[in-house]
Amino acid sequence: MRLRKLGNTGLLVSPIGLGSAALGRPGYINLGHGTDYKAGRTEADMAARSEKMFRLAYQKGVRFFDTARSYGKGEAFLGHWLRTEPHVHDITVSSKWGYVYTAEWQVEAEDHEIKRHNPEVLAQQWEESKQNLGDWLDLYQIHSATLDSGVLENQEVLDGLRKIKADGMRIGLSLGGGVKQGDTLRAAMEIKDGDVPLFDTVQATWNILESSAGNALAEAHDAGMGVILKEVMANGRLTVRNEEPGFAEKREVLNELSEKYGVGPDALALATAVAMPWCDVALTGASTPEQLESNLQALQIHLSTEDLGVLLSLKESPKAYWNTRKNMAWN
Repeated sequence: MRLRKLGNTGLLVSPIGLGSAALGRPGYINLGHGTDYKAGRTEADMAARSEKMFRLAYQKGVRFFDTARSYGKGEAFLGHWLRTEPHVHDITVSSKWGYVYTAEWQVEAEDHEIKRHNPEVLAQQWEESKQNLGDWLDLYQIHSATLDSGVLENQEVLDGLRKIKADGMRIGLSLGGGVKQGDTLRAAMEIKDGDVPLFDTVQATWNILESSAGNALAEAHDAGMGVILKEVMANGRLTVRNEEPGFAEKREVLNELSEKYGVGPDALALATAVAMPWCDVALTGASTPEQLESNLQALQIHLSTEDLGVLLSLKESPKAYWNTRKNMAWN
């Protein structure tokens, strides 16, 4: 893959990166996720599967790996692979703080992760992230920042991030779900570290079905922020696994274009994200080698302007999209 600049961070990234939300813990909300792990969900099973996925992604040219403190053992699995894989180089690694994993390695739990945007958790998780990822860590992000959480107004947290940045770490934020992603991003862009913006990057949900943050992301990119797109396949809704009755018309369009380009709807979704001029890297949340191979076909196609417009026309209202996501089951 031809590498891209991640905003003004000085970091280089592949156009598609691998996120480990579904690799570091036995349960996640992606459609059909449970069927991917029939071979076992013990910590040893998951560690071996994650290592296999990291290695394959690297072999295929992926040079951006994203994880978080709340992804179960995601950080530890990635860190172990980085320390033991002899030929890994030229990669960018990001992680996130602000959620605490609480599922205790269970698929069904009352709470899988709890948001705690306070200075004590920042200090604790920063030390844990450094221990897990060491010198490989390039970017540290607030996990799921929202206006309601108050994290962007918490001066102790912001000062803690400024201190981490002063030690040479790039600082970013991932945006919490909901219709106010753009508002949250614009508020974050106003926060300074001396005379320069505090946040170097933003990670946001953007996909064919939920593109409402696009204008704000374009503004952020124009301002020099690196832009990372997550949930590009809408947690599996933009894959062959989506059997929602109300999705029939959209599924028909996706099937027609899939046949035209010889790829799956997942690759169409990723290709659309990568085609956005303000996107630096789009994340795949693949759980299996087959999914990753299918996802990466996005880089082998060139969507016409007309077909790109057709795909973007499949968008849902933000309110409807987030209501559907809220009701997706962990599996």
